[in-house]
Amino acid sequence: MTKQASVFAHRGVSGDYPENTMEAFEAALRSGVAGIELDVQLTKDGELAVIHDEQIDRTTDGIGYIKEFSYDQLKRFDAGSWFSSKFEGSSIPTLKNVFDWAVMPGNDLTINIELKNDQLPYEGMEEKVLDLIEQYKLEERIIISSFNPESLKKVRSLQKTIEIGYLIIGIPENAVETAKKIGANAIHCQPEFALSSFGQEAIEKGFPLRVYTVNDPHEQNPLLEAGVEVIMSDFPERFMNN
Repeated sequence: MTKQASVFAHRGVSGDYPENTMEAFEAALRSGVAGIELDVQLTKDGELAVIHDEQIDRTTDGIGYIKEFSYDQLKRFDAGSWFSSKFEGSSIPTLKNVFDWAVMPGNDLTINIELKNDQLPYEGMEEKVLDLIEQYKLEERIIISSFNPESLKKVRSLQKTIEIGYLIIGIPENAVETAKKIGANAIHCQPEFALSSFGQEAIEKGFPLRVYTVNDPHEQNPLLEAGVEVIMSDFPERFMNN
């Protein structure tokens, strides 16, 4: 019998709400998903801002790099209107804002934190994220992922038990080897990797596959048959109770 996969809301329910906002995360909680995926960048004053791009241009009414602004400046930008006028006034949250929400009664979502340090180095990001996780006692509910294997290796050196997912694009032949080397527990991949012989090898060698970003329900059954652990979607409700 084909096993079911857990469903994560990619940047929250980002197909229906502005991505990486508290509104998108709230919608994920209401939808009944197992987890959410979000992205963190570092501000000029060392705050962990939850936003995907290194620049604010695409998802706010501002222009410039996250690293050029203090969080106090960043939070004044509108992070909702680009998506729809009904979300006017949404702001860029901090990881602390998300954790304050995550520890509220009735919220037991898994939180996949992607460290967005594959383009910019963001010195000290790993320590800041791990310190905040420890402060909120959320270790059991967190997955840390990144396209930057050296960063994940550092996370593992600092924290021996936290769940780590090595993020890859396409079908790299050395994914399993790298995942082993850096101390990852799983591989976060696109459907083509999961459906390849390399994906099957990863599962056989003990690396669960968490697949991004799946929005077409027709892709679900082949992925389930391949044995993936998690499906991440901008439209998670499409994959619930199927």
